[in-house]
This record gives sequence, structure tokens and C-alpha cells, in this order.
Amino acid sequence: MQDYREFLAEILVSTETMQKRIAELGVEISNDYRGKDLLLVCILRGGVFFLTDLMRQISIPHTVDFMAVSSYGVGARKSGAQARLTLDLNTDINGRDVLLVEDIVDSGYTIEAVLELLNTRHPNSLRVCVLLDKVERRETPVPIDYRGFTIPDKFVFGYGLDIDEYYRNLPFIAVLDQSRYLGE
Repeated sequence: MQDYREFLAEILVSTETMQKRIAELGVEISNDYRGKDLLLVCILRGGVFFLTDLMRQISIPHTVDFMAVSSYGVGARKSGAQARLTLDLNTDINGRDVLLVEDIVDSGYTIEAVLELLNTRHPNSLRVCVLLDKVERRETPVPIDYRGFTIPDKFVFGYGLDIDEYYRNLPFIAVLDQSRYLGE
């Protein structure tokens, strides 16, 4: 696998900017959920990096659980794609205050499907926290209660987001130069 610098178009969100915004989100979430039974539900795999840093910024007691969802159908990036649960929660969320933590929302179909599923389990509240929001790609409306950054419709990687499962470990959000990556 080649060095990411060979196909890096730009750094969209620097490490410092990201950590500052995550700290702000942590304060906001701590204030909003003070005195409540907060459960953070992370969508694997990309959301783990965001979750880990966000948890450190939340000053109130909370618990964590994980879900994994894959998209299938007409193509994971196409309209009409379906979400399939590949890992379910271990926690009963009935009566809990649930905050769904996700790395990126684009079309909205995955978050929509997860919210529909979780709502059938009767949480006290169910809200969404995303690091990156690609509003231009939205095909179905989804409620986003906490947003790190609104970004343009570009292929991004780093900080949990991958290119063919690589480069999740980068501490910033980068934009891919697809022509250089594909060798065009």
C-alpha cells in the first residue's frame, strides 16, 4: 500500500481543529445529559476514533455499546441502498437516553435504518452525534443533534474513515485525489 501523501489532495480538518470541536461537543453533551442515564452507541468501525476522543470530553457518567451496519442493494453509495445489521447491541436500551455516535452521514439511509431499529426498543430518548455531515449528499432526512463539521461532497479519509480499509489511523480528515489514487 502506498503512502497517503501520494494521493492527498488537501487536509480538510486538521487534528487541532478536530480536537477543539470534539471538546466543545463533549461540553454540550455533558450539559444536555446531566442527571440522565446516557448510553453512547457507536457505529463500527469508523466511529470508534470519534467515540474514543468524545468520551474523554464527556464529564458525566455514561456507558458505551457498539453496532455494526453494512449497506447493500443497488450499491452502498447509491440511492435505495439497504442497511443490514451485522453486530447488535449487548445493552437493553429500554428507558435509556441513547446518543448514536457516527463518523459521517451522507445519504442518510444507514442512520435512518439504525434509528428506526433502535426506536422499536423504546429508549427514553434517541439522538444523533456525527463528526462529519455531507449535507449535499443527503437523500433522506435524518435528525442530527450534534454535528462536528459540515463538509463538501468529497471523498474523505483519516480519523476512522478508510480507503479500502487503510488510513483510518491518520489524526486528521483528508481529501482524496482520486485521479492520483487510481493512477489516472
